[in-house]
Amino acid sequence: MQDPILQGSAKMTAAMLISGTIGWFVLMSGQGVTNVVFWRCVFGAATLFVVCLALGLFRRDVLSSRVLVLAMLGGVAIVLNWLLLFASYSRASISIATVVYNTQPFMLVAFGVFLFRERITFDKLGWLGLAFAGMLLIVQARGGSAYAPGTDYLAGVALALGAAFLYAIAAVVAKYLKGIPPHLIAFIQVSVGVVLLAPLADFAALPAGGVEWSSLAALGIVHTGLMYVLLYGTIQQLPTSLTGALSFIYPVAAIAVDYLAFGHQLQGIQLFGSAAILLAAAGMNLGWSLPRPSKGKGTADPIAAGRSEPDATQAGLVHPQATLPVPVRDRLTGE
Repeated sequence: MQDPILQGSAKMTAAMLISGTIGWFVLMSGQGVTNVVFWRCVFGAATLFVVCLALGLFRRDVLSSRVLVLAMLGGVAIVLNWLLLFASYSRASISIATVVYNTQPFMLVAFGVFLFRERITFDKLGWLGLAFAGMLLIVQARGGSAYAPGTDYLAGVALALGAAFLYAIAAVVAKYLKGIPPHLIAFIQVSVGVVLLAPLADFAALPAGGVEWSSLAALGIVHTGLMYVLLYGTIQQLPTSLTGALSFIYPVAAIAVDYLAFGHQLQGIQLFGSAAILLAAAGMNLGWSLPRPSKGKGTADPIAAGRSEPDATQAGLVHPQATLPVPVRDRLTGE
């Protein structure tokens, strides 16, 4: 029998590699951002409907009116998150947008402090400072950006930050969906997207070829349905530390795809800024301790060492572009 850790690692790796290609499919679809998100929701809803039906999740005892309203609110945040993130790709490049989007853990920490009165530790402040420094470097790189003419680099960075903020909001909403099957929550969220975006979709500018339609179908079936199922099974098999570590395959894969497919290579200052953000996110995710200025061998804070709060921040990296994952719900509730 296959080792469950090895099996879970393979699933997680596959899911993160799939995540890393999403920007390519968005741009290859040739559609406007609203149309891309709309069709992703359509294909995603169809896929997740089949999954939920097969799992027998459409039961009255599972879905109450309160849960439905909360899931719908989370769906609005997720859909708006996709709109901003996809819009950032053509402005700041897939690489930069993905790295900036990975500031979600720090936004989750901020929500924890202001909404739930959670304590912020020395380590969290340190990692937050490093991420902020990395963000400043990326913003300062505006003049050296070598992307397509007519794009607005700073607007792309701002859109990616807005997308991360909306994902953090969805994570907070998901805190109150304890015990609800994640596949069902995902189905509700993408269904909300279909209803929300149908009046805004441009049906007069539908894809003309099979490549464009295949790209849209892949975003819904593969990057939403399949990846969600993979990640849900993975989280149950892997320890938190390994899940957090493997999640960094996603931004690395996105940077590689951006370079191989579009020739976008990070400039020196962008490279340093991106490395700082990813290092800070890793430290936050995995509960790394920073050296104390006054004590040579200080004991690591128990929360910063990987208990409930770091697990919550990890959710922002586990599945940053698919529908809101089960780790968000479970980690935020400390389970």
